[in-house]
Amino acid sequence: MNILRKSTVFLIVLLNIQVGICQNQIPRLQKKGNRTQLIVEGNPFIILGGELGNSSATTIENMHFIWPKLKAMNLNTVLIPVYWELIESEEAKFDFSLVEQIITEARNNKLKLVFLWFASWKNSMSCYAPGWIKLNQERFPRIKDDKNRSHEILTPFSENNLMADLNAFEKLMSFIKDFDETNQTVIMIQVENEIGMLPTARDYHPLANEAFKKNVPGELIKYMQQNRNKLVPEFLDIWGKNGFKTSGNWEEIFGKGTHTDEIFMAWYYSKYANRIIEAGKKIYPLPMFVNAALNRPNREPGSGYPSAGPLPHLMDVWKAAGPSIDFLAPDIYFPAFKHWSDLYTRQGDPLFIPEHRFDNTAAYKSLYAIGHYGALGFAPFSIESTDEPENEPLGKVYHLLAQLSPIISANQGQGKPEGVLFDKENRETIIQMGKYEFTFRHDYTLGWSPGANADEWPMTGAIIIQTGEDEFYIAGSGVVVTFKHTDDDSVNTGILKVDEGRFENNDWIILRHLNGDQTHQGRHLRIPEGDYSIQRLKLYTYK
Repeated sequence: MNILRKSTVFLIVLLNIQVGICQNQIPRLQKKGNRTQLIVEGNPFIILGGELGNSSATTIENMHFIWPKLKAMNLNTVLIPVYWELIESEEAKFDFSLVEQIITEARNNKLKLVFLWFASWKNSMSCYAPGWIKLNQERFPRIKDDKNRSHEILTPFSENNLMADLNAFEKLMSFIKDFDETNQTVIMIQVENEIGMLPTARDYHPLANEAFKKNVPGELIKYMQQNRNKLVPEFLDIWGKNGFKTSGNWEEIFGKGTHTDEIFMAWYYSKYANRIIEAGKKIYPLPMFVNAALNRPNREPGSGYPSAGPLPHLMDVWKAAGPSIDFLAPDIYFPAFKHWSDLYTRQGDPLFIPEHRFDNTAAYKSLYAIGHYGALGFAPFSIESTDEPENEPLGKVYHLLAQLSPIISANQGQGKPEGVLFDKENRETIIQMGKYEFTFRHDYTLGWSPGANADEWPMTGAIIIQTGEDEFYIAGSGVVVTFKHTDDDSVNTGILKVDEGRFENNDWIILRHLNGDQTHQGRHLRIPEGDYSIQRLKLYTYK
């Protein structure tokens, strides 16, 4: 009897230890092959997200109308601001009641949260700083332009500014840890929002002018030397034009011009954000990132776009100054989605889209981002603005991705998930997987497709995942797919079977077996434009 009791006690203790270990595995980033995955509650997690408009989460009463919309669009995560001015309206007096209510409501709606720390800077400006910060410019100085005018932007060169922000962020992270570590509702943090310098390329505050005259920090020079063969070409070119110097001030190393002003500011913005993130991670080390308002081509920094943010041409500066920043993320409102995504992943970094224009292209870009780039996730901005959430293409695509997430994650880093994205100008993509070559085309390339002769074609897209030597899942809308063998032209490739279905608790449920007209008598797989489905494809070869 004593042996039985001792065994029972041992098993209970062991179970409690295992539960404790599971709870202590807070959200984190983890490499798998050539991809980075977000791990939540011990499993890979793909963010099917949306970001709220700036003022939507300022009261819990307003949020009551928003949660049902998010659920109707099949989100699993919502990006929500935390406002410095609301949690510390009086210096050193903190109120986290709104944050607590939002976390609680997110749990009730089975949603995860990415909090956006609106503090020193939001879209370059310091409009979310508390009143006691704004009213004391002597203690909390602002940037100055080249005409010595102050602007409503806190200077990153002030230790007072940094420590006020850092102290509030530490209190926020302590609250999140105490209130949420067990539940893991909050899975990532964005620190600040679209940092950037306006209306000039650099700050001319006396503290900034003093720093500009000093030598380029040795940390940056060391990073440049150690990573010379991996630097982004735009930055390498600037350094090379000045002879790859390794000592001197900013203009001696990089030359005179707004490009040097921008590099200088990027270093100090990154240093500032990094110190806040370091302090926060010491308390509760969730993944933390910064986001960027993209630069317009052929525009000057400061006047044409916010200078010195975490932009593609400044990535190396941000990485050198900010080693605790987990990744840099683009807010994409420009049409060249592939171009910007390529720039943010060219050094092997993970892709996360915290903001995208909420339009009819967003759904298909989410498929492409997750399939082609292995993105951590995707989140259109002002997601709550729709009046018909149940009819949004994004919600229909998220419904597909939610079902496929386990097999997407299981095959990431091995070249097995891929994505395609189409419009009238870009209507065909060829993908090789295993021994097969797939030709994906826009559905309107079929002459009998409705709208094939229209002046404009809607964007469409799909994701493909290889799960066996001859087995593939294809999901999306508005695509037609043909196939051939890659190694032997004399071998024909045919459809053995196509099933349309859904996943329930990771079990594949067949809804229809497709053949005949649905496969053009065995010639192709097709998901018509306007339809949203998952199809399991099995191929075979014959002579």
